[in-house]
Amino acid sequence: MKFEFTKEMCEEVLHGNSKVDEWYEALLEMLPKYEIDTVDRAAGFLAQCAHESLNFRVLEENLNYSAKALDAVFGKYFARGGRDANEYARQPEKIANVTYANRIGNGDTESGDGWRFRGRGVIQLTGRANYADFGKTINMTAEEVIDYVTTIKGALESACWFWDTRKINAMADSQDIVAMSKKVNGGTVGLEDRKKHFKHFLDVLGGNFDPSKAPAPVVGILRVGAKGPAVMQMQEKLGISADGDFGPGTERAVKEWQSKNGLVADGIVGPKTLAKLME
Repeated sequence: MKFEFTKEMCEEVLHGNSKVDEWYEALLEMLPKYEIDTVDRAAGFLAQCAHESLNFRVLEENLNYSAKALDAVFGKYFARGGRDANEYARQPEKIANVTYANRIGNGDTESGDGWRFRGRGVIQLTGRANYADFGKTINMTAEEVIDYVTTIKGALESACWFWDTRKINAMADSQDIVAMSKKVNGGTVGLEDRKKHFKHFLDVLGGNFDPSKAPAPVVGILRVGAKGPAVMQMQEKLGISADGDFGPGTERAVKEWQSKNGLVADGIVGPKTLAKLME
């Protein structure tokens, strides 16, 4: 670690969690392994983890939905999918096997993969494909990972792996809490709580929130041929390699993002695209 991370700091981060010793040992081992080793990086990572896991207390997905909630949250599989939600209500295993079937590497409903590879960990690892990808990096099969991520060490390491594969350290270096949140959550759900945790953990770990670290807003219109910091910032928001060069690969990524977000997919980052991208 590039800063002193004490047990007292860990206790403050965990906010009353009874397993401080186990968490502290796991954090001391895993954070440096994944280069989450500066105050900014550790505060960013821990803030996202705290929000996602309700302060490190919930390490497994809760699928205990009512019929009304199933139709509202998973309408594609129930109300609009021709299934009677009442037959699945309050039955987490049946719900998981329907909602996660035939995606993220899972088999069909009868395979049981949905339940077997349900969300686990501090930042929930979900789906056979993700279990397998993580497992390859630690010499485990997807099935072996199931047991590992039910431990504190495994729950933490799977989150570190997620953080590392999505290159979120770079966003933590600039204290860009919005970008970190989008990478973790896919949007900005719970942003205010994530911000609160981040600023608190910076203080606990001996750092400071520095607004000047945040990237300057992109201005103007970006298109193929553009180069520089503005292009790099835009690429980071898209979650692609940020080399500062707006080439054909970046154009394709912009078009895909525009299409998914209801915009004209012209590959040009103009005012409308920019405003939505920077939300």
